[in-house]
Amino acid sequence: MSFTIFKGFGHTLGEVGLALLPLVILFIVFQIFFLKLPLRKLLDITIGFLLTFLGLAIFLQGVNIGFLPVGELMGEKLGALTHRWILIPIGFLLGFFAIYAEPAVAVLINQVDKVSSGYIPEKVLLYTLSIGVGIAVVLSMIRIIVGISLWYFILPGYILAFIMVKYTSKTFTAIAFDSGGVATGPMTATFILALFVGLASVTEGRDPLLDGFGMVALVALAPILSVLTLGVLYGRKEKGQYAEETDGDHRQKRKR
Repeated sequence: MSFTIFKGFGHTLGEVGLALLPLVILFIVFQIFFLKLPLRKLLDITIGFLLTFLGLAIFLQGVNIGFLPVGELMGEKLGALTHRWILIPIGFLLGFFAIYAEPAVAVLINQVDKVSSGYIPEKVLLYTLSIGVGIAVVLSMIRIIVGISLWYFILPGYILAFIMVKYTSKTFTAIAFDSGGVATGPMTATFILALFVGLASVTEGRDPLLDGFGMVALVALAPILSVLTLGVLYGRKEKGQYAEETDGDHRQKRKR
């Protein structure tokens, strides 16, 4: 049996090295002229860069030999099922847990919880993003099965998002549009995208190039809408609390 898991690994190392090189150069410039960090801190950062380099290289190698092939094979098998309705719950679960395991999402929710001092809890934001992306994957499944154009989802979705911005605080608006980019991370753009390409390739009347792609655009839109919805709910909650406090103050004044 041939051991080929590291086939092309040298090329992957080179690509990751080129991607990280500008960051390393920028850090060196800042270290010389501005930061002037002590040797111990500099050593920790250097180790961090090395771990990032190795981690990204190993992850991308795993994507090439594991995620992409298995995603495509799963898509082909799901597309061959007689009862197509089963793709809807499967799609929701795949979207939900892909975001649940997304490294970039973990960083985002941690930063939001930290900066907001717990006002927007990690779990609440995580479930909001996961449910939103799960629904987006379901819609993508329906789009491929029925043959609906991507424009019927994207255009109304962004119009709705810009309308919701007017009724949402600036904090939630900023988080929402960042969430859209974060959700389309390595988990989504590798495994689920490959799954949809495989699904489109075995679905009659569908072109993998035209119908298999476009899912990432829906996944980028879904967190924006879900977080904006969360912002609207938080806004109503704050208004309710403010109304209760105001009523309480009026009652106390009347008693006096």
